Amino acid sequence: MTLTAEEQDLKEAFIRARGYWRPWTEGLLRLDPDFLATYARYGGYPAETGPLSRKMCELIYVALDGSATHLFRSGLALHMQLALDQGASAQEIVDVLRLATAQGLEGCYVGVGILAEELVMAGLGSVQAGLSNEQQALRDAYVAQFGDWPDFCDLWLRADHGYFAAMLDLLAVGRQVGGLNERSGCLITLALNGCFTALNPHGLRLQIKRALRLGIDRREILQVLQMTAHLGVHACAMGVPLLMDAIGQTTSKSPAVGA
Repeated sequence: MTLTAEEQDLKEAFIRARGYWRPWTEGLLRLDPDFLATYARYGGYPAETGPLSRKMCELIYVALDGSATHLFRSGLALHMQLALDQGASAQEIVDVLRLATAQGLEGCYVGVGILAEELVMAGLGSVQAGLSNEQQALRDAYVAQFGDWPDFCDLWLRADHGYFAAMLDLLAVGRQVGGLNERSGCLITLALNGCFTALNPHGLRLQIKRALRLGIDRREILQVLQMTAHLGVHACAMGVPLLMDAIGQTTSKSPAVGA
């Protein structure tokens, strides 16, 4: 269908704000252009007003769409391409996916704390002894890498120091040439903890503390938090094309007038 001048203006404004045009936006242009315009302003606000580069924004969207708590394939493909278009390296994108892989540890973080509490309640807890030399070395390595020692780390180290060592290796993989720097990695991890599909208040607080220690500005943190909310529009990204198909099928089944 040919667009009206008003529809064409709205389409161009959306592309300027969000950097893409997809079947769901085309469908909303037909069905609810006012909402599309509203979303363009809402979704585009962080990029227009925040300090993060367009490349960094796209890498954050890669993390959010690639998270195992979301796994939005079409969005992941889109934002990978947009990240590359903005100058991201393949290694930076691999690093983003690596950080998203480590997100799987969050259930363990919570669970090891609950296990410790329930063991005490069941009378199976024991007085905590001092750390062994091996445990102390692992603790020192974690603190040297991250600059803090969260409560769950102490519980985990005491419960299974072998797994803790393997976890530390996963989290502390050395930065590769052309990959993410420490600040960017912190913001990516902050987004993964702050997104509503995997909201982890304890992890989010930890990452905000680390971000502030790294000198990351509060406006950058706010922008990341604003961006995590945008995954909600995937209800439209998946639903609107299905609705358009259903409307088309219903129309095709309707008897012709006067038949």
